[in-house]
Amino acid sequence: MCGIVGYIGYREAYPIVIKGLKRLEYRGYDSAGVMLYDGKDLKISKTKGKVSDLEEKSSKEISTNGSIGMGHTRWATHGVPNDVNSHPHVSNSGDLAIIHNGIIENYEPLKKELIKRGYTFKSDTDTEVLVNLIEEVQKKENLKLGKAVQVALNQVVGAYAICVFDKKKPDEIVVARLGSPLAIGVGENEFFIASDASPFIEYTSNAIYLEDEEMAIVRLQKPLKIRKIKDDSLVDPYIQELQMNLEQIEKGGYDHFMLKEIYEQPNVIKDTYRGRLHANAGLIQMAGVEDNIEKFLNADRIIIIACGTSWHAGLVAEYVIEEFARIPVEVEYASEFRYRNPIITNKDVIIAISQSGETADTLAAIKLAKEKGAFVFGVCNVVGSSISRETHAGAYTHAGPEIGVASTKAFTTQITVLTMIALRLAKAKGTMSNSDFHRYLQELEVIPEKVAEALNTNDIAKEIASIYKDAPNCLYLGRGYNFPVALEGALKLKEISYIHAEGYPAAEMKHGPIALIDEKMPVVVIAPKQGHYDKVVSNIQEIKSRSGKIIAVVTKGDTQVKELADHVIEIPETSDALSPLLTTIPLQLLSYHIAVLRGCNVDQPRNLAKSVTVE
Repeated sequence: MCGIVGYIGYREAYPIVIKGLKRLEYRGYDSAGVMLYDGKDLKISKTKGKVSDLEEKSSKEISTNGSIGMGHTRWATHGVPNDVNSHPHVSNSGDLAIIHNGIIENYEPLKKELIKRGYTFKSDTDTEVLVNLIEEVQKKENLKLGKAVQVALNQVVGAYAICVFDKKKPDEIVVARLGSPLAIGVGENEFFIASDASPFIEYTSNAIYLEDEEMAIVRLQKPLKIRKIKDDSLVDPYIQELQMNLEQIEKGGYDHFMLKEIYEQPNVIKDTYRGRLHANAGLIQMAGVEDNIEKFLNADRIIIIACGTSWHAGLVAEYVIEEFARIPVEVEYASEFRYRNPIITNKDVIIAISQSGETADTLAAIKLAKEKGAFVFGVCNVVGSSISRETHAGAYTHAGPEIGVASTKAFTTQITVLTMIALRLAKAKGTMSNSDFHRYLQELEVIPEKVAEALNTNDIAKEIASIYKDAPNCLYLGRGYNFPVALEGALKLKEISYIHAEGYPAAEMKHGPIALIDEKMPVVVIAPKQGHYDKVVSNIQEIKSRSGKIIAVVTKGDTQVKELADHVIEIPETSDALSPLLTTIPLQLLSYHIAVLRGCNVDQPRNLAKSVTVE
């Protein structure tokens, strides 16, 4: 949520900041702003709407020269999306400017105290309170900017990634983080600041990721200093070499990032098991699992914590791990887990799943689990992310940057990693025969080719989309391994087309949702021939007898469902346990085409953010 970009160096800052904000649009936002300093004046332009609106407005109301700049895309929390509430915010003196991602929870008492001291506020935001608190500390205690920021942050409660500029100190930007990601790109006589590395990838391959409760003074001609906010102790900067490249974050000829990412799935699934899956040798080698195999084997249970699409991947993992490895699994929403006083012991293994590795609720749940003595294993996509640092061990998904807000390749690569974990545990426990183990390895190895074949359903999905694009509701049904796929399919449709959709276990339809079915209700049924095929056929007949419109995802060559369904989408055959990797593909395509036909913003759906870094 929210995007931060900053630059200090020898280049013109404005084009770098604007281009960086466009790279961060995937994070979700409703307004944007920019601050520039040309050695004399503090210039600010901000507006409700998109970065393109900011470009148009800023070109008319400010001169865009200057080698120091900060930019922001805001996802509204305190105060409606409008020009005034947009960032940057300026202190009462006009000297300090701030951009902020996160929430200051105790802003209200701070605001009341500042008003008593003569401060006035133009916006409804918690961020304007923070910048004036910094100014008050600066004036009252006669401190330099860096120290004033540190003192102020020790008075606030909440989460933040901030950049603060003081025109009285025009050679530096002060940055800090707690709960929201912040990266510093280190170049030759220049620094870049951003929520992730994508805004500066073409300028430098060296990045420092601030840890929670760290701050840095980014200064020209001086070494970077990182300090702990609480005790002022110095931290040695750890410079990482970036792995992504510019090509990975461009659309590559596709109309939308989401479509590009759907079509990348054969390659990224292969990248995810590359070097880990050795089908011919009958081996799975995952360092994070191998080094902690006894923790898994001796666990009383595995608790999977996640949010959104990652939670759906966790549900698939519950089926796979319990069937293969015979270890009890519970799947929890991280947001609920952390607040319900859960029973956690040192005999539990926690698997935390997050695409970004920055999900606030999941991070908080991890910290809770660690306090209770549990072993925590992370599954995420972003190298160096907070979850990868907070967990005891983990595995990356190697999906590459996922820019579209609606997750696609993150889902399938998460399932790939989790399935490999289940297979490795089954092998170690002896709960699966050698012949079955080898068969699953071989099937998983050819899944990328079958995903590529499933992508050939694009034209059929587009044709079906044209028929149902104006449907007000849609029902998704699946059983067993494909019940979570039904939930994920419904979520995709909701996220990007704004059509109300629900996912249900197919057998539960008669316990309520069947009342909704009539000739106007499209029902997507996931019905591969493995698993509970006969039961699903019975459910389809129940829909048919009530005039519902049936869109069925079936195994190639199916005849029984084809006779009942209004539309059929065929996918290649695979084992029941691996079928979610294939059945989800046509559902992604269907949602995509419905959203496009409805004129929706596919990559940046309204009200949503890619990385949910606030509670």
